[in-house]
Amino acid sequence: MHLSPIIETVELLKIYNNPDVMIFDVSTGKNARASYEQEHIPGAYFVDLNTQLADIKSDFADGGRHPLPTVAAFAKTLTGLGISKNNHIIIYDDNNGSNAAARFWWMLKSAGHEKVQVLNGGINEAKKNNFPMSAKTEIIKPASESYLIDKWMLPTIEMQAVENVAQNPDYLVIDVRSKERYDGKIEPIDLIAGHIPGAVNMPFTENLNEQGLFLDPQVLRNKYEQLFNQIKSENIIVHCGSGVTACHTLLALAYAEMDIPKLYVGSWSEWSRNDKTMSTTI
Repeated sequence: MHLSPIIETVELLKIYNNPDVMIFDVSTGKNARASYEQEHIPGAYFVDLNTQLADIKSDFADGGRHPLPTVAAFAKTLTGLGISKNNHIIIYDDNNGSNAAARFWWMLKSAGHEKVQVLNGGINEAKKNNFPMSAKTEIIKPASESYLIDKWMLPTIEMQAVENVAQNPDYLVIDVRSKERYDGKIEPIDLIAGHIPGAVNMPFTENLNEQGLFLDPQVLRNKYEQLFNQIKSENIIVHCGSGVTACHTLLALAYAEMDIPKLYVGSWSEWSRNDKTMSTTI
């Protein structure tokens, strides 16, 4: 049976107490943990993007702001979180799945985990629909068996390889940051404004409707098929600022039942710190 990568609040209400279901809050920001401790979906555990879903280096030129951890480190994290291969994992955050929920989803799918879904609209949508909330301290019990991962199974690409193909018409590099950042008009996070030469802009926010929910899968499919213009999935590269929100677009593509293209994890945060050519559209 096909399991959608997106789960609706009404569906989660039916299963959140099931023994095989594990729920994770991966909201980000300086007050994320405090907000989680104040209220979260019952049984949800908190996961920290910076320490558990990334291996941040002292110099962001080395892999960007959120490099992937090694598979061994991620396997250890999953074991510590009590996750086994048979668990049905539900992930949410406080920004429509675009903070770190999509990144955790991508990492689990890339680790070969089968049953993993992101809550459509995140915790805010759950509250709108009167989902019960909890302030209980959730105690994580590590899994009795180690979670084994051989390798990342979803495709990634390194900076030099991106540079080699970015302006090749047989390839497509998609920058999912806001248009203002892509255009080079603002840069609130990284040191230099602009975009990778040859990259096109499709902000991840365009995966969502006005209510912050994912567009219908067929609408997403039509949108991305038009953008891809018959370029092969293996020649498509998706990036953002630091390899986090790019996963939101990869999640949208999976929701539309399309192949998942390559993720450039280092993204603009790495590219802009390595004396690479920059483009702006100012």
